[in-house]
Parts: sequence; structure tokens; C-alpha cells
Amino acid sequence: MTHGGTVRLDTPPRPPRWDREPAPTLVRRMWARPIAAKVPEIIALFWAVKILTTAGGEATSDFLAHYGNFVGGGAELLVFVIGLVLQFGTKRYRAFAYWWLAFSIAIFGTGVADFLHLDVHISYAGTTVLWAAILGFIFWLWHHQERTLSIHSIHTRRREFFYWSTVFATFALGTALGDYTAFVLNLGYLASGFMFAVAIVLPGLARRLFGLNPVLAFWIAYVLTRPLGASFADWVSKPHRLGGIAFGDGPTAALCFLAVAALVGYLAVARPDIQQGIEEAEV
Repeated sequence: MTHGGTVRLDTPPRPPRWDREPAPTLVRRMWARPIAAKVPEIIALFWAVKILTTAGGEATSDFLAHYGNFVGGGAELLVFVIGLVLQFGTKRYRAFAYWWLAFSIAIFGTGVADFLHLDVHISYAGTTVLWAAILGFIFWLWHHQERTLSIHSIHTRRREFFYWSTVFATFALGTALGDYTAFVLNLGYLASGFMFAVAIVLPGLARRLFGLNPVLAFWIAYVLTRPLGASFADWVSKPHRLGGIAFGDGPTAALCFLAVAALVGYLAVARPDIQQGIEEAEV
């Protein structure tokens, strides 16, 4: 209205509290629909980082185990929960969030697999069969619900949940399998590492030479990255009496972490692993 000859424009009243748009919460962000693929394209550097995370996860979990189930296990769980929040809080693939969760699963999955053997007293063969059955069930449920197991289809929350459940099971299975070959089959760490190094190239060869399904080939190789990286990490870190070169769990974990951090930093900046044809414009 007017006051002293001057026209004053009143601001519109604020809407009632119940009619306002709710502020985004952490839970709301974590369940928001992705706007692009949530996982990276599979390039050579993917396999390098993946094997380093498995090696680092093995060494880190073994290092934290010195502090007991409460302190060491609690630290593993905390890192894992932070990884879940970071990854599920994004709407597209982000290298830092993705590889934090992958590294944390390598740590926590190792701890869970070791707990089942050392504290629950399930044999290495038993834990291998157990995690293989869990992985098979996840694959069945995922395919039954989504009709695909392709990593190029991870652009919904439900598929992302299936993906990370599968990743967790593969880490735990790989831990049990690596321990089985090293201790039950008496191959030791180094021989086990070389065996898995040969085995991991077979799916790719089978795909090229015999037309093996690419999705199946990927997941077979993915499972094998765990015992491959863990076997070499144990060989480097464990004492001579256990067949290692006694570098230590802590130093081995630190070196792997630094290597992963450097490579993930490059991926975050250069972005060579963005899935083409799925990534949308920034909004």
C-alpha cells in the first residue's frame, strides 16, 4: 500500500509449514533415482584398481584384526557404512564414492569371512561352499527380478543394490577360496597367486575363442580378482614361517591404499571410465 506518498510492494506470504517442499534428507538422497549409470565402464585400469583394492582390503583387515573383533571389526564396519552412504548418495558414477565402497567391502568382506572361520569355526571348504551358495542365490534373484546381470544396466536403485550385494559375496567367496588353496591344498600364498593369475585370463580367452557370454565371463573374472590380490598381499605381508616375505600387514595396506588413491584420483579427473551412451548431461 502507500505510506508517505511512497508505494511499497508487500512480499507474498510464505506458504503454511505443511505445504512447503520438504528438504532433502540423507535417506531421501540415498533412495533418489539415479540419472546415469552408477558403475564404471570396464577398462584395463578397472582391473588394476580392483586387484589393488582386494590386496589392500586383505592386508587392512588382517591389520585391524590385531585389535580384536570389537575395535578392529567396529572400524571395518564404520568404513563400510561410510562407503554405503557415499555411493548410494550419488545419482551417477563417481570414482571416489564407487572405489571407497569397493575398498571398504574388500576390508569388511575379509573380516566377515575370517570371522566365520576363526570364531564360528567353519572350515575353509565350508565357508567357500557357503559363500558360493549365497552368490548363486543373489545372481538368481537378481536375474529373476531384472532379467539381466549386465553391469551396463546399473541405473536403478534396485539393480545397484543387487550389484553391491553381489560384490560383497564375491569378496567373501574369494577370501575363503584363497585361504582354501593356500592352507587346505597346501599351495601357499605365492603358488596360489600365480594359479589365480592364470585362471583370471581364462574367461577372456573363452569369450574371444569360444564365444563365452560376456556377462558370465566378467563375473567369473571378477570373483577371481579377490583370491588373486589377496594371495599376493598375504605373500608380501605375512612372516616367513607362513610363507610370506614379512613386509607386514600395516605397510602392505598403506602401499595398496596409496596406489589405489593415486589411480582413483586419475579416474576422477580424466574420467576415462564413464559408460558411453548412458551418461547424461550435468544437471
